[in-house]
Amino acid sequence: MGREFIEIFEEWALDYDKSVMGEHPQYVEVFANYDAILNEVVQQSLGTVLEFGVGTGNLSNKLLSAGHHVIGIEPSKAMRNIASRKLPSMTVLDGDFINYPYISVRIETIASTYAFHHLTDTEKEIAIKKFASVLPQKGRIVFGDTMFKTEADKQLEIEKAFDKGFADLADDLNREYYPTLDIMKNAFEKHHFNVSFKQMNDFVWVITADKK
Repeated sequence: MGREFIEIFEEWALDYDKSVMGEHPQYVEVFANYDAILNEVVQQSLGTVLEFGVGTGNLSNKLLSAGHHVIGIEPSKAMRNIASRKLPSMTVLDGDFINYPYISVRIETIASTYAFHHLTDTEKEIAIKKFASVLPQKGRIVFGDTMFKTEADKQLEIEKAFDKGFADLADDLNREYYPTLDIMKNAFEKHHFNVSFKQMNDFVWVITADKK
């Protein structure tokens, strides 16, 4: 459920915003077009948003600025603290994609960036099934995350990282659960979503899935 990575989140919290702005050379390509990725997720979001993996609140801030009511879910205490300082009026709850507090308000959109890959493929499907039960008909999921067209494409990026001396990036690509587009498409369609993909850089795609 992604909580095995909590220690990494806690350590990364203070430097996360520097990384997304390109100050970590190994992750420049991963976070290329970062602002455009967040803007695309905001543009595709509807109504009240339940955001998972709030992190330091960068997507949350854009959603709020666009007029959305946002409820945040974040498992890292360090990340929650930073997000709450940035956005004191927003509710940020302790939870993850599968285990989170009951939300009593009607949710039109479930959104996330750079977080869904922390779940195994099996856990991703469990989460999508839960989302289907939370969202109303025509409710929407909008995720921006690292994924690959094929497993071969993923392996190529790992090899490129090693060739550049980017050991941290290569380890990350090997350690976490970055899916292929087919795996994501099948999981969403199984739970009655129409799904589309938009590539934003060499690593990140935005998924938009509408509940039938």
